[in-house]
Amino acid sequence: EKKSITEAVDALKEAVKGEDKDDIEAKTKTLAEASAKLAERAYAKANPEGAAGGEAPGGASADNAADSDVVDAEFTEVKDDEKK
Repeated sequence: EKKSITEAVDALKEAVKGEDKDDIEAKTKTLAEASAKLAERAYAKANPEGAAGGEAPGGASADNAADSDVVDAEFTEVKDDEKK
């Protein structure tokens, strides 16, 4: 896996030197897919019992995310010029 990630990084570095947007996006996607496999394994190793348990980061389950203490609020920006 390390070899495939390293090769994807090198390919992306070469693509960035050029001007072809589609090539850069394709190489970025390839790198993301290769690194996702490694991240998945690292997460499973770090948290073997909760790897597939459906928990979101921070310990809140994905189903109970709306029940957290997060408050949605509106605000108005006041600039210094408007205070005078």
